[in-house]
Amino acid sequence: MAAFNEFTSMKDMAQFSFYNNKQHGNSEIETNDISRNSNDHVPLCSINDVQLRFLVPDDLSEVRTLCQDWFPIDYPLSWYEDITSSSRFFSLAAVYNLAIIGLIVAEIKPYRSLNKEDRGILPDGLGKTADIGYILSLGVHRKHRRNGIGSLLLDSLINHLTTAERQSVKAIFLHVLTTNEPAILFYEKRRFTLHSFLPYYYHIRGKGQRDGFTYCTDHLRHYASKLCWIGEIFKWLVMRVRQAIRWICHKTVSRFNFAP
Repeated sequence: MAAFNEFTSMKDMAQFSFYNNKQHGNSEIETNDISRNSNDHVPLCSINDVQLRFLVPDDLSEVRTLCQDWFPIDYPLSWYEDITSSSRFFSLAAVYNLAIIGLIVAEIKPYRSLNKEDRGILPDGLGKTADIGYILSLGVHRKHRRNGIGSLLLDSLINHLTTAERQSVKAIFLHVLTTNEPAILFYEKRRFTLHSFLPYYYHIRGKGQRDGFTYCTDHLRHYASKLCWIGEIFKWLVMRVRQAIRWICHKTVSRFNFAP
């Protein structure tokens, strides 16, 4: 599990891309759903061949095997039991030919309950009563990467968090290894921005402690703002239609009143 010893705030990094205009070799640790090697995937016939479903307790063994292959972190058995059975988690699997090939696990947390290192994602006034989505895990089987599975899973989570019943959710955040270049680029393309640097945040299997980043996106608020903007446009259109109807009625009545 992740270990945290120290926190360094980096609010001025909102527009900063850690890998922009910088050349890197292969990351020491790779934990995300995007493969660096274009030959390390098997193209699907169609994204429509992939089915999405929520995890069930019978998936525990398969999910545990996949996560041990994808991620360099040793999760306890209780974590797998929770994500495959508890309604607290949004645990969605991508299934192809009856096998799980992708997985996203997230939860909704009260913003006020976040750890110190994750504060500041929302303005103080908004954060008092707001909730926030937290992505615990996102991975895709290496044979099926670069087929849009990660994007499909992330879009499903965003759609889940932007329903009318979850208006209190104002943003999404996640943690990622600083060495995980493909994951960072993937999230940056999806409008996630760097929020903070977390020294020694991860305890990596066989490698000790490694640094992490917090990435977040406020495009749920952007989505809500867009809905408000659409609502204002709709109100304006309704007002104009009513004015037009009143004008037509007035002209019609006037015509009958003054007809010879």
